[in-house]
Amino acid sequence: MSLKIRLARAGAKKRPYYHIVVADSRSPRDGRFIEKLGSYNPMLPADHAERVRLQDERIRHWLDHGAVATDRVARFLGHAGLAPMPVWREQPVQSAPKKKAQERTRAAAAG
Repeated sequence: MSLKIRLARAGAKKRPYYHIVVADSRSPRDGRFIEKLGSYNPMLPADHAERVRLQDERIRHWLDHGAVATDRVARFLGHAGLAPMPVWREQPVQSAPKKKAQERTRAAAAG
């Protein structure tokens, strides 16, 4: 059984609130989970103490038993010092300005 530490959505419409849970990777996002390990409230400011709450001991326990954190949860664990900070990937090339737009910005800067 492969275990994931991931977010399970709760809260009302347009008022997201997430539980950080350990679950079997085959179970649905908001479905069955094994244990609740914390919570994440994205509606609070980034520097607020209650934005991310984690149970350190239980998270270490599940990581030792082979659970793998998802990208977002891995960032939370990295900030808390429970796991190494994941390498953040570069933005996709698709989002970069296209060739003509790059030429216009170069021409505007030069001229």
